[in-house]
Formats: sequence, structure tokens, C-alpha cells
Amino acid sequence: MPNRRMQPIRYSGRLMRQPFGMERSRRIRDMNPRETLQHLLRMERPLVMPDAYDSLSARVIEAIGFKAVQCSGFSMALASRAIPEAKLGFEKNLEITRDIVHAVGVPVMADGEDGFGPPARVFEVVRAFVDAGVSGINIEDQLLPPSEAKSVVDRSLMIEKIRAAREAAAAAGAGDLVVNARTDALTVWPHRAEGLREAIERGNQYLDAGADLVFVIGVDSLAEAKQVAREIHGPVSIAAGLPNNIGAMSIGELRECGVARVSLPSVAILSALRALKQTLSMIYRAEGFREVTEQGLLSDMSDVAKIMAR
Repeated sequence: MPNRRMQPIRYSGRLMRQPFGMERSRRIRDMNPRETLQHLLRMERPLVMPDAYDSLSARVIEAIGFKAVQCSGFSMALASRAIPEAKLGFEKNLEITRDIVHAVGVPVMADGEDGFGPPARVFEVVRAFVDAGVSGINIEDQLLPPSEAKSVVDRSLMIEKIRAAREAAAAAGAGDLVVNARTDALTVWPHRAEGLREAIERGNQYLDAGADLVFVIGVDSLAEAKQVAREIHGPVSIAAGLPNNIGAMSIGELRECGVARVSLPSVAILSALRALKQTLSMIYRAEGFREVTEQGLLSDMSDVAKIMAR
């Protein structure tokens, strides 16, 4: 199947966002959610996608104004069961993802992990996520469950998984599903320069296999972001707001690098955890609510009503 490599819109050498006129807005309304996600990945540059862990977090993401939601297996596992991501399992992941899709009106990208098995299993998993209403899915080349030393599968196996994902989407009548091929090679190779080269080579092969987007994990500098955006010949996604890069790059700087999508993999769950600890610690310590109310740490019921009224 030929790869649909989405190209940035350029003006005077700089990546620009295109204004949404009435006619364009009307066209977007006529699109299905998968087409909308494809459109946003072409036009937003970058499309910023915070990672949700349940329906409430997804609705908050939508209410703030973000135009798409990414599901996070890590965050789902932490929020729903306080367990490592590898123990969440496909069925629970699918259940939470389905709830998120039904909770929001923006496109949702599933966290398909490693496809939960070999290519034949990937086909079944992608069909199930399509049935749940997702607009895109992440498939990663990290070997799961992780051993003592993190590793990635052979390129050939990942390519088979991408092809299986594409075939599954087409068989489900969702040929426009966004397949986001994630590579962890940069975090595995002992030398960063070699890991970066491996990630770039894998990324280009994944695009040739039918991926719409390449998600490079482990980028921790603008120089690396620029290199992957320049040398991967299609749309690139970067994870930002992580401990390894939160002080190294802004969304605006990633826009200038030509990054197509910025994922915020743990911002929602970690900020929720911090807020919960801070608020309850104040109440526990003071045996009262004055400090909590003075600092405005509790949403009022009007916020709850707005979220529930959607």
C-alpha cells in the first residue's frame, strides 16, 4: 500500500499554521474523525496531543481547547490500578480507550503498545480499536514485556506489524486510520549518535511500510529534534514534557524544527497526582480546609457541571 507522507505547508521557509475560515471549518465538520486527525496532522504543525488516562482527563483536555487526545497505557495503568503499564493488558486498555472515545468529540489515538503480540495478533487488536472508534493508533518496536535491559524488535518484525495494522484498518473500512509507528531505538543503543541513526533509518522504513507518522522516543535536545525532522522523510512526532527534555524544548521550538506532532505522555497524570497529594496533605496536616480554599485548589461544582454537560 503506498505511504501517504504528509507534507508541511511552507511560507517564506517557515512552517505556518493555516487560519481556519468558514469554508475550511465546514469541510472539517463533514470529515469523519480519522480524516480530521489526518487533516490536523497536516495543518497544525505541530498537533499537540496530551495523553489521557480516563474519560474525565480526556474531557478536560478537550475543554481546554486541544484538538485531539492521545491515550496513554502508562497513565491508564497508574490511574486505574496503580500497576506497571505492562500489566494493564489489552482488554483493560481497550475498555478505557472506548470510554475516552465516547466521552469526547475530538479524534482519539489509541496506545496499541507493541500490538500485544505478533503480526496476526496486531491485525485483531487494530480491528478491535477501530471498532472502538479510534482515529489513530500507536504501535511500538519496544520489546514487551521489558526484560532487565530494554530492547527493540528486529526491523523486519516491526515492518510486518505495521503492514498488519494497515491491512486490519482497510479490512475494517478505516483505511484512513492514522498508524503512528513508535521507535525506541534511541533509548536502547549505548551511543546516542548510533541510536539516533538507527531511529532515523527505522523511521524511514516504517513510513515505507505504511505508517503515517514516526514517533521517536528519547529525544532530549533541539538538535536531535531537528535531525529527526530533517532526516525522516515524513511526519515526525516527539514526546515532550518528560523528565529528560522538559527544560530543553518548547512547543514553539519544536514547531520551528518542523515536528508534526507533540505528545505529552505523562503531564496529565503527573499533574493530577501532584495536585491530589498537595491538597490532601494540606487537609491532613491542618485538620481543616482554610489553606486549601485560600489557594483555590478545589474546582467548584460549576466546573463539574460543564464537564458532565457536554
